[in-house]
Amino acid sequence: MRKSVSETLPTVLDIEASGFGRGSYPIEVGIARADGSCCAFLIQPLEEWTHWDPKAELLHGISRDRLQREGYPVRQVAHWLNDELREIGKAYSDSWGYDNTWLSLLFHHAGMLPRFRLEALRILLSEEQQALWSNTKEAVIAERGIHRHRAGEDARLLQLTYQRTFMLTEGNKR
Repeated sequence: MRKSVSETLPTVLDIEASGFGRGSYPIEVGIARADGSCCAFLIQPLEEWTHWDPKAELLHGISRDRLQREGYPVRQVAHWLNDELREIGKAYSDSWGYDNTWLSLLFHHAGMLPRFRLEALRILLSEEQQALWSNTKEAVIAERGIHRHRAGEDARLLQLTYQRTFMLTEGNKR
């Protein structure tokens, strides 16, 4: 018997960063859990993490000063991720190349190993879902008033987009 999408929502992880490319580092990590709940943590930059791209700050709206004041230590965030994801063993990302690099950096500086795998969200998508993805994502943003480029909300957006594209494509097969 095939499971319904509500029983099989993927756990989605999203990371906001100080910029892109060389020298960038994670500043916020968010998770949308299989039950639809989500949470996120700001990450306190380490002293050696100096790269800061003002264009990235314009997107996510998080200042470096705010990270210093409100961010959690790298090791604490890595512990939280392991606690959240150890049991299910994996989470999905729509930007695997970037997010996996930033996740590796986080765990390296925490002196820990991740107890889960990060996989590309696209491996879960059928061709039909992929074809509907962009328009569906924009519709979900408009309907829900989602604040983009914050890790928790972006993770939930991806999960909702997955759910809707699944229902649109699988619903047509019944």
